[in-house]
Amino acid sequence: MAIQFKFVELSIVTDETLGDCVNEWVAKSWQLEGIRFVMSEHSKRPSMAFVSFTREALQEVVDRDAPRKPRPLVAMSPPGPGDDHEDEPLPPLVDPKPPSPDRDKPYVITAGHDDVE
Repeated sequence: MAIQFKFVELSIVTDETLGDCVNEWVAKSWQLEGIRFVMSEHSKRPSMAFVSFTREALQEVVDRDAPRKPRPLVAMSPPGPGDDHEDEPLPPLVDPKPPSPDRDKPYVITAGHDDVE
């Protein structure tokens, strides 16, 4: 049978928050897998914790679909219902115009197609 994983992120790490988290998910028939702490170089206390749990899958999950192509991080327009932006080019990250020769005016770098000066 397949194994399910559950990860819980704790942004406040104390004995109480860890205990509450473990007790909550163990009561829901998850088994504690482990606790990973995120440390900051400026403090001896962990800044975050990731608590992982496992259990046997309640039903077998079958992946029938092939993995889909990930969407671009930046799109020219927000996707709407039925929109397919896979073949559209992404906007330039930096305005390709050179800096203004007039040093008294500030030069504005824009992302996208907006011309701002």
